[in-house]
Amino acid sequence: MLSVCKIYWGLFLAFSLILFNLGVYFLVMDFSMIVEFNLLSLNSSSFIMTILLDWMSLLFMSFVLFISSMVIFYSEEYMHGDLYLGRFILLVVMFVLSMMLLIISPNLISILLGWDGLGLVSYCLVIYYQNVKSFNAGMLTALSNRIGDVALLMCIAWMLNYGSWNYVFYLELAKEDLIMIFISYMVVLAAMTKSAQIPFSSWLPAAMAAPTPVSSLVHSSTLVTAGVYLLIRFNFSFSPGLMFGLLFISSMTMFMSGLGANFEFDLKKIIALSTLSQLGLMMSILALGDYKLSFFHLLTHALFKALLFMCAGNMIHGMGNCQDIRFMGGLVNHMPLTCAFFNICNVSLCGLPFLSGFYSKDLVVEVMSMQILNVYIYMIFYLSIGLTVCYSFRLTYYSLTGDYNFWSLNCLSEKSFLMLKGMGGLIFFVVFSGSMLMWLIFPTPYFICLPFLFKLMALIMITSGMWLGYETAKFKLNYSLKTQNFLTMSTFFASMWNMPIISTLGVNYYPVYLGEVYSKIFDQGWLEYYGSKNLGYSLSGYSKFIQFLSVNHLKVYFLLTVIWVIFLSLNIF
Repeated sequence: MLSVCKIYWGLFLAFSLILFNLGVYFLVMDFSMIVEFNLLSLNSSSFIMTILLDWMSLLFMSFVLFISSMVIFYSEEYMHGDLYLGRFILLVVMFVLSMMLLIISPNLISILLGWDGLGLVSYCLVIYYQNVKSFNAGMLTALSNRIGDVALLMCIAWMLNYGSWNYVFYLELAKEDLIMIFISYMVVLAAMTKSAQIPFSSWLPAAMAAPTPVSSLVHSSTLVTAGVYLLIRFNFSFSPGLMFGLLFISSMTMFMSGLGANFEFDLKKIIALSTLSQLGLMMSILALGDYKLSFFHLLTHALFKALLFMCAGNMIHGMGNCQDIRFMGGLVNHMPLTCAFFNICNVSLCGLPFLSGFYSKDLVVEVMSMQILNVYIYMIFYLSIGLTVCYSFRLTYYSLTGDYNFWSLNCLSEKSFLMLKGMGGLIFFVVFSGSMLMWLIFPTPYFICLPFLFKLMALIMITSGMWLGYETAKFKLNYSLKTQNFLTMSTFFASMWNMPIISTLGVNYYPVYLGEVYSKIFDQGWLEYYGSKNLGYSLSGYSKFIQFLSVNHLKVYFLLTVIWVIFLSLNIF
């Protein structure tokens, strides 16, 4: 009997292949299509569902479905023994369908449906392992994303001025029209919350509380890439000032997350911070004006990041759910295939020549070098590339090489053939997709003319990053870690420049404290005295008096009769 995982795996894989072929056809023919479904006609008003099919949406959907199919296949063994596996798979399917809706929508209403669907299902998935840490992470994720939802709702309200929510028709109008400028600012704010740019970065590592297959899906092709995809669609409407601001924020995010990953010890959080770094890279090249290059890096990054998380999940699975890289070591002896996949993904992430990451990353950096910009952008791009290689080699050094660092009695082995098959489905694309997509998306190659030293700059930063990553990470007996010698600085860098504290305690400490003060002074103080409690006391006194009268009505009657007789007699006299 087929399991629910196998059914969805087959469905998603078949649709992925169909959409990929369609996407290539649309790309070669330079063809795009808008399909409209009239859902409801009421008097003269029509409610129309619009679908935009072009090479970009079709290719992206194909990649999302392919990665999802492999992740669902992988989940069958990873989540084996879970009582609610069917529910988990259905949540993942809902997640993917929300992303599909967002990708094919040229309409802000249906974008909001997909956008909110992603936010809601991601909350359900983050709190899947029900404990306090997961609940806190889920709440941080949901509330950070609500800011973007509100920004999109404001866009919808302002687009009422145009008579349609199909933003595709108004993109060229946007640079001079004041309302469209406001809408483009709100769209950038929404994308920054979803793609976790500064100052909304803290939810991304917190969302690692979700099961690893979910992390693999979220960080490669769904939740966090939704913001970048929205910006790619809206990129024609951005003014130079807005793009300059976005460039500054995204470059800072790229640098901050690369720095933070070098001080982190949680395996999944290191990979999450690397995602944040790559999102910064995508947004910064988009802000420099090349949306196709941003999309190219989005696709190549999706493949190796999904596989990187799947390898990490296999390691965590084998280590008895331990995620600390300091406890790992010598994994290459026991999990050779997983470690081979892991290493290929790592060097692809670093941008080592002729793997998929190299084609997009090297092109991004060289296009940036061709731009007329300041030295700050130039330096921060290359520093971020160096930091990427630095934390990747630190991760390799800690987890794959050496001997057991903690687990002396350890039964690691690669018995999970289903998980390996799921990972094996992606490795071919991790190696070859860069060149394949480059030939497809850029039929006319970029002409890049740089001095010899500038041309080699990326390779120089990669090699220096390798050396620095190895030097700062290595440890042996009677040797103190270099990060421990500068503890205050290390703590600051490791905590993402105090962003998690600012976005949790920094946001809610004073409101909660004020709430306590107001509760004591007003709710339990003056309002009690002049409000409900005092009123209650007064009414209860009056009711007791009336009750006393009603209980003793005969005596009262006689007493009143006596008083009446006295008054009568007084009147006579």
